[in-house]
Amino acid sequence: MNQVPGVVSTRPSSLEDGLQPHATLLSELARKYIWWSTADEAMEFPARVAAQVMNIGVFEDVVRLAHALGNDCLRSVLQNAESGQFNERSWHYWHYRLGLAATDRVPPLPVRRIP
Repeated sequence: MNQVPGVVSTRPSSLEDGLQPHATLLSELARKYIWWSTADEAMEFPARVAAQVMNIGVFEDVVRLAHALGNDCLRSVLQNAESGQFNERSWHYWHYRLGLAATDRVPPLPVRRIP
């Protein structure tokens, strides 16, 4: 993964490594859901592609993603999400769907911390 000088990645490399076997599917989905970048640029951050599909994907694409990645990988994407990657509705849905939260016990959305 290319690094931007002066920017330290906060994503665990194991998450990114776990997504690499699904690069073909993620690249296809990146063309649809990361419209502001090329698929190659988007694939520098495959977890961002997965999060975007989880957040705004149509049912068929979400089912394809979930089937390919599996619940453990989706949990990792959700647990390592950055500020702004999920809206409140999707955040709650995925926590319930993946068994990460009981009713009314969903953790707050990630927030950006500026030092």
